[in-house]
Amino acid sequence: MSIVSWIVLGLIAGVVAKVLLPGRDPGGLLGTTLIGIAGAFIGGWLSSEYLDRPIDKDFYDPALWVAAVAGSLILLIAYRILFGHSRDRR
Repeated sequence: MSIVSWIVLGLIAGVVAKVLLPGRDPGGLLGTTLIGIAGAFIGGWLSSEYLDRPIDKDFYDPALWVAAVAGSLILLIAYRILFGHSRDRR
């Protein structure tokens, strides 16, 4: 898969993660998009390393999509835990 494919996968994974985990994010749309792209890379890497699923074969592999969305969800949850209430603190 090319880098453009990973970015597209990350954008879609970020949207799916946002739909599955609604709420206000401190980064807004841009932050959620970047988290989705990073989650796709991390999810794909974890899938290839630990689940023995090659990631460079097919863009339409369901396991790759699940790994990308799972990686995006994990990063979105971590981002909310670390920076979720930073606007309310004084």
